[in-house]
Amino acid sequence: MVEPQTSGRPRFVAVQQAFTAHIRDPRREPRPGGVDDRRMAVYRELIFNNVSSLLATTFPVSRDTLGEARWDALMRGFLANHRCSTPLFHELGQELLTYLQGSAAGGEPNPPFLLELAHYEWVELALDISADEPDPALADPNGDLMAGIPLVSPLVWSLTYRFPVHRIGPAYQPTTPPAEPTRLVVHRTRQGRVGFLEVNAVTQRLLQLLQDGPSRTGREALNCIADELRHPQPEQVVAAGQDLLADLRRRDILLGTRRSG
Repeated sequence: MVEPQTSGRPRFVAVQQAFTAHIRDPRREPRPGGVDDRRMAVYRELIFNNVSSLLATTFPVSRDTLGEARWDALMRGFLANHRCSTPLFHELGQELLTYLQGSAAGGEPNPPFLLELAHYEWVELALDISADEPDPALADPNGDLMAGIPLVSPLVWSLTYRFPVHRIGPAYQPTTPPAEPTRLVVHRTRQGRVGFLEVNAVTQRLLQLLQDGPSRTGREALNCIADELRHPQPEQVVAAGQDLLADLRRRDILLGTRRSG
């Protein structure tokens, strides 16, 4: 039997497209003709609730901060206006970030901190499920961090936000960013726990130097920072940096020193 055509398409394709369009945006897209609204309501609620619940698990602080009404509005906008490029559930959080980037550019009335807050929450999931694993053969865990070359774990992300995302919640929702940015180091420990560490500009720069210069010793990195700061007593920077390197190793941000060969 030949399927009847509708505007050059098989009728079932047109019905499917109308069906999914209505589920995604029931306020603007009519339901397919001949389909009972009570039946359509089952699908509308199922899709919306599943997507909302899944994303609320990834972004619990964003969900609580927005509250039910604003969160539901965000989810409806996401379903109606965003086209996902992945079928994988664990990548849906990245799709919401992409949508928030576009909606911020388009002037949608989300809180000014929402994109950064959502990214901060997504990073925890991304590191938790990352397949990257430190290679124990590359590092001497007890090596001299000053004379040797400190090795930064591949499970370390250094992030800078305009807003203090680690403090935002229902009781604290800033409308303008503070003068100083928020610098965070997010890392996964050897035990598989994801940790967040607020750092200053010097610590962030130290990690950048160690990651960008894989042949730089700890002392060389600290001397570089002292030069950049034009510090009148660079030995003070180096002395303080020695304690900092030891603390970063205790937190599994540094794996130790790079083994030769």
